[in-house]
Amino acid sequence: MGRIIVHLHGRASDSKMNSLIEDYSARLKSKVRIEVHNSKLSSEDYMTKLPQGVILLDEGGEMMSSVNFSKMFATWIISSDDVHLAIGPADGFPKGHDYSSISLSMMTFPHELAAVLLMEQLYRANEISRGSSYHKI
Repeated sequence: MGRIIVHLHGRASDSKMNSLIEDYSARLKSKVRIEVHNSKLSSEDYMTKLPQGVILLDEGGEMMSSVNFSKMFATWIISSDDVHLAIGPADGFPKGHDYSSISLSMMTFPHELAAVLLMEQLYRANEISRGSSYHKI
């Protein structure tokens, strides 16, 4: 069974954001792992640390509903390969990259809040897959 690995550019400096990231991470501990990269890395150096095939969370990425995201999540979980998702540094990813990307919203968020939103959406996707009442339609 594959795991989902979320790459973060540094640990959230806001303790409340960090607490939320850790809470969702604990709820998903068997399915999602978080890797924190050194926050002093430039955007370009951070990109070199990410594995091939990583999916970037980027405002210009593909938009989708929570239900469609949960379908992707379900395929990731049953895959034998790990899936890597990356939240960019505060100044974003370099333009012109060749990686797949997903957008959390048409709006722009601080990277720490984007990490919280991604973790919540991963949790929501898990709950949709389980058929729980967490996701209200």
